[in-house]
Amino acid sequence: MASILIAEDEARIAAFVEKGLTAAGYTTRVAPTGPEALDLALTDEFDLLVLDIGLPGMDGFEVLSQLRGSGSTMPVIILTARGGGSDTVAGLEGGADDYMAKPFRFDELLARVRLRMASAASGAAVASELSHRGLELDIRTRRARIDGREVDLSGREFALAEELVRHAGQVLSREQLLSRVWGYDFDPGSNVVDVYIRYLRNKLGADRIETVRGMGYRLD
Repeated sequence: MASILIAEDEARIAAFVEKGLTAAGYTTRVAPTGPEALDLALTDEFDLLVLDIGLPGMDGFEVLSQLRGSGSTMPVIILTARGGGSDTVAGLEGGADDYMAKPFRFDELLARVRLRMASAASGAAVASELSHRGLELDIRTRRARIDGREVDLSGREFALAEELVRHAGQVLSREQLLSRVWGYDFDPGSNVVDVYIRYLRNKLGADRIETVRGMGYRLD
């Protein structure tokens, strides 16, 4: 059973994240201060760190810096305040693997946790940039470009585009996309994947994503 360290000083948010991750099958521990978070992270007892930037005693940037300075490659997802774009970029450049802006939906956090855990378990490095037929995705800054022109994608749209680019040429079923992007199973009758595919087609070009009838979608 994978173990996740939650470094968060706001009791309400920490309880919210801990409850959800426990229900998803992970063991968890909460560290409400920076020094405690760093001490625990350095024990090698945890498989992933959810790290708030605004920790007391030692902020998340310093925790991350010292953690990476120790040689640790443990996946880290930082939590930032909404609109804190500079914090997000600084955290990603400092060695974080992903980020979430507060307030956030737990299902999106869970999807990101699962993606980072799967990458770490497989031993595969997560590329910082992906590209396919003029579509470029910057994984660290979560920015997308089409033929050099920046395109505004929501967090969920970006995650869906990332999954399609990583498996370009392969057919991905709706169930696979639900599991990998949304992180949990929706009602089988849900059309959420189809809705977001339509959003992507409108923004990236209708000819980029092919519908394979009865099977799913493929980035052509």
